[in-house]
Amino acid sequence: MICPAANSRLNSPLQNRLARLINPVVVSPTIAAVGLSFYSYGFPLVGNCLEIGAVQILLVVLFSLYLRKISILGHRIFLIYAVPLGLAITWAAAFLLTEAGAYSYKGCDISVPASNLISEHCRKHVSRMKHCRVDTSHALKSSPWFRFPYPLQWGTPVFTWKMAFVMCVVSIIASVDSVGSYHASSLLVASRPPTPGVVGRGIGLEGISSVLAGLWGTGTGSTTLTENVHTIAVTKMGSRRAVELGACALIVLSLVGKVGGFIASIPEVMVAALLCFMWAMLAALGLSNLRYSEAGSSRNIIIVGLSLFFSLSIPAYFQQYGISPNSNLSVPSYFQPYIVASHGPFRSKYGGVNYVLNTLLSLHMVIAFLVAVILDNTVPGSRQERGVYVWSESEVARREPAVSKDYELPFRIGRVFRWVKWVGL
Repeated sequence: MICPAANSRLNSPLQNRLARLINPVVVSPTIAAVGLSFYSYGFPLVGNCLEIGAVQILLVVLFSLYLRKISILGHRIFLIYAVPLGLAITWAAAFLLTEAGAYSYKGCDISVPASNLISEHCRKHVSRMKHCRVDTSHALKSSPWFRFPYPLQWGTPVFTWKMAFVMCVVSIIASVDSVGSYHASSLLVASRPPTPGVVGRGIGLEGISSVLAGLWGTGTGSTTLTENVHTIAVTKMGSRRAVELGACALIVLSLVGKVGGFIASIPEVMVAALLCFMWAMLAALGLSNLRYSEAGSSRNIIIVGLSLFFSLSIPAYFQQYGISPNSNLSVPSYFQPYIVASHGPFRSKYGGVNYVLNTLLSLHMVIAFLVAVILDNTVPGSRQERGVYVWSESEVARREPAVSKDYELPFRIGRVFRWVKWVGL
């Protein structure tokens, strides 16, 4: 579900005003808060099987930091493929341990639910059997070789105005990440910054992709991933052709059910270990946007610090409000933002308003954005100190062939959609 207003043209009067509010001091804590918000999902799950999860984290750190300068055939293999290499080695080691019987206990069956286990011996080892073994998932065996996904395969989407409003707000804030990533990408590929029309086109297409994702029932929307900006810096590959070929390959692989089954069979501990690294990278890359402003300015330091602290503290207040310290929640801590609407501090007679406010103010990214955008646009500071983004003018971009070539739609699609202003420069 996506809000149309969140994907309108950036060069409309409303979006122009919003764009002027978004600067590196706002982008940095907003993106960083997304990465930090998953801290409760990371190591607590890795701790369920330390010899697998911790080793994987150490391998990824080893490849990405200590071996990053080693080149094989002119390519920094360890730096570029740190994550898949760490996953492959750890998965292979876990497979050998499973086959060797390291996680097999006499008289214990992993297929029996923990609530049905009678033996105290089995209850003691059920967690290790569940999290350390690599054969607990049947996704690979049960998945078909060929599967054709189609719209509304999982039923008709359910629409509620409360959730739609929440998604509208989240979509607008998610576009903050996109704006910062577009600007950073243009600098990495040695091109001029995009025009407001190009930025609006990118955000609009993210909205269209989210609509398609909803129709296909993926459960998540589409947005720009800041880590891909880091990928450009590492691989020195800024060609759009590589992205187009990768997209085509993913579409083809989506038809092979075994590929999805293989990915779904990755043990949960390994997924958590990967996310410990990936979300940490996201937080760091978010803060790296401060290099476009005066990072040493006391003004910027205070704004970013307050934004990050309150992005963790205020959602914690909302998530814990009304819950007894000794209560045993039925959902993991990283799912608490999605149930806070039922016990949050807003309890007026308007149930829909309570739902929206309790949900939005329990999201780390929303709080970081609100604190940063209010402080950055009310506390005095020069344009250089704030690092205000400078976008290319449409008329100037049209007169420069190099800029037009960088931002025109591929395969001459722009000629077909010339009547849509936000498609062009």
